[in-house]
Amino acid sequence: MYWYKRYPLLTTSLILLLGIASCKRDSNAASDTKVFFDIKGYFEADSARLTKANPLVTKTVIHNKIPETQKVHIQDWGTELSLFIESDINRPSWKDSYDVSKAENVISYTAKDPTLKTQRIVIKMENDKVKWMTIFNHTKNIVYENNEKLTYIPDSTYIISRKQSVRILGTNTYRITGLFK
Repeated sequence: MYWYKRYPLLTTSLILLLGIASCKRDSNAASDTKVFFDIKGYFEADSARLTKANPLVTKTVIHNKIPETQKVHIQDWGTELSLFIESDINRPSWKDSYDVSKAENVISYTAKDPTLKTQRIVIKMENDKVKWMTIFNHTKNIVYENNEKLTYIPDSTYIISRKQSVRILGTNTYRITGLFK
């Protein structure tokens, strides 16, 4: 009789222990290195700052040309700016997927692959601070196509524009504008 059949608990524990031991993180891993501007880190930090400051925002939502405006205090800036955070291009597998161009205080990242969601990012910097940022996202599959333009001007404005075309359902346009007071 085989020992692993005789001691199933020991066998399971040994396999689990070996599995955990093999999950050692490489301290020199490339994933720790940011090749491009850290959009995720920037917006997570700005979300925390805005949550603490709790500014009054005039928020206008336009859905298929029908507007609605309210003055609000945004409770969860992480959720409000999540489309910006999700546009981060700092993944190790994408380090060669974007062309980078710099001109004066503007840096641009342009996707080499048309199937990547984030197609273009343009950032204007002054004194190592973001003055404005625009992100262009595009997703297309057999069911739908999304085009997004995200613009962020710190402590001034954020704009989220989206055109979504869904087979059978048609096209919807959305625009969310937040003006800081």
